[in-house]
Amino acid sequence: MRRMIMLFAGGISFASAEGDPKGEGNQAAKKELPEGMGIAAKFPGDTGIAKHPAVIFADNFEKGELAAKWDEARNKKTVLSLAKVPGGPVGEKSLKVEARLGKDTGGGMTKWFDPTPKLFVRFYTRFDAKCDYVHHFVTLRANKSLQGSDRWSGFGGAGLKPKGADRFSTALEPWGDWGRNVAPGKWNFYSYWHEMSAAPDKKYWGNGFRPAKQANIKKDKWICCEFMLKENTPGKRDGEQAFWIDGKLRGHWKGINWRRSPTLHANALTVEAYVTDRWTKNPVNVVFFDNVVISKEYVGPSGN
Repeated sequence: MRRMIMLFAGGISFASAEGDPKGEGNQAAKKELPEGMGIAAKFPGDTGIAKHPAVIFADNFEKGELAAKWDEARNKKTVLSLAKVPGGPVGEKSLKVEARLGKDTGGGMTKWFDPTPKLFVRFYTRFDAKCDYVHHFVTLRANKSLQGSDRWSGFGGAGLKPKGADRFSTALEPWGDWGRNVAPGKWNFYSYWHEMSAAPDKKYWGNGFRPAKQANIKKDKWICCEFMLKENTPGKRDGEQAFWIDGKLRGHWKGINWRRSPTLHANALTVEAYVTDRWTKNPVNVVFFDNVVISKEYVGPSGN
């Protein structure tokens, strides 16, 4: 279940956590955020991009064993694999996630990292021609710390409202609109934070942020996805999030009060295809990922 809070302005969507009708000013935001090529333009195929001072983590799946650079892997032996995909963005290998209804819910990998106030996450993805709806996708989570059980505080909690010192999260996902969008759907932020709104059932499912108009996601095509999260100053609504598709800014939202605590930071990234039987009918659903980068600066499409 998803509930959306947003305002549309000049083709870019803006919303505060309270649905500010003034919308923060579209033209100013356009100037604040880059588009097109970013730091990746200097690294053909992302080769060597991990050495850039702004890059926190990078994996193009070309070297080493599956999930070697990641801290956790779900269903690694049965769902995840490295595959050669024709027409890939760069290189020869990509991460393949094969979810099978009735047998599993897909799988993925998680990386914990030292936080920074403003994060950019860039990845490539490709939906197989027969892929149906995907329930959850690529999620950035805030945990209490990187130590012990606190590193898991941002996981779980579906239907519950965060308290502001325990967790917040945002995920860039394909949104099926309860089966009304053509699968896999349209791009959408699915976010949890302590000022989120309740759903009609009085529970707290992720609030949605998405542009007023956008095309359905195309299958059998590599897509460069990137999203940004800016933490708020505790006590202020100065947090932000935005996303780009193939280097084009699709949405930018400001005035978000992500957290109450100065020690709560976004510090974990999960890349997965989590599939359930809610609106999904195809027995096998395949999604590919490649060239994942976590950075302090805008990354942009991979250089050629």
